[in-house]
Amino acid sequence: MKYASEEQEGPPVEQTDGSAASAPEKTERRGPVSHAAAPHDEQQGTRNRVARSILDHGPSTAAELALRLELTQAAVRRHLDALAAEGVVEPREKRVYGTRGRGRPAKAFALTDCGRDAFDQAYDQLASDALRWIAQSAGGGEKGEAAVAAFARARLAAQAEGYREAVEAAEPEARTEALAKALTADGYAATARSAPNPQLGEQLCQHHCPVAHVAEQYPQLCEAETEVFSRLLGTHVQRLATIAHGDGVCTTFVPKAGAGKAAHSTARTSKTTTASASTAGRNPA
Repeated sequence: MKYASEEQEGPPVEQTDGSAASAPEKTERRGPVSHAAAPHDEQQGTRNRVARSILDHGPSTAAELALRLELTQAAVRRHLDALAAEGVVEPREKRVYGTRGRGRPAKAFALTDCGRDAFDQAYDQLASDALRWIAQSAGGGEKGEAAVAAFARARLAAQAEGYREAVEAAEPEARTEALAKALTADGYAATARSAPNPQLGEQLCQHHCPVAHVAEQYPQLCEAETEVFSRLLGTHVQRLATIAHGDGVCTTFVPKAGAGKAAHSTARTSKTTTASASTAGRNPA
């Protein structure tokens, strides 16, 4: 594989005598000053690609990022170190399903709240203020919560109409993936993948949530979204984790048709594991 890496520098200047050694100095005087900023801009652009890849695919190891971005692992690690120093990403122990092999588990890197703030969250305060006004206008308390829930359902119902055509056009076994693609088009960076036990179902994973900070205050948004997923997919679904509650990814378990009680039991077990991990702060990758 050919790697595109900023590791490669220009060829060294061969210094055979005094005149050869002075050549770079002349070039520096005559060249435009803006050229000095090019390496920094290039590195910043690559760093942004690393952060965006983590956003789109969820917590990732240096090896996974290197493969995706066609960079060397050494280059990726330097960018990850810089992003971690800036508080954009944080390392976590990579979650392993099944038997874990020998050696220390690979570290996966996930976006921090600060890192997520850079992506499409400029209107958080406006949205929070609007929902607070709705709750207060309804009288606060339980009535206020019910009013926010009604707003969330109405908003998600309208949003779901844009997904319905894509989901219904797909074969039954491909509908979760069709929904993931529709969500991705709306900025949720969603994927569909097999659950730890593929025979029981699959997982709909949203690696980004544009309203995560608002949903921290108003969980009705997450509840309404789960209800919409259930209606679109025509089955009961189980929300296992949410970015709003400190998890790395919003994860929804979608049981296979006919999986029955075993699928729901697996979902409950996964949810318990997620909750236990969250007690320590955030979910592992």
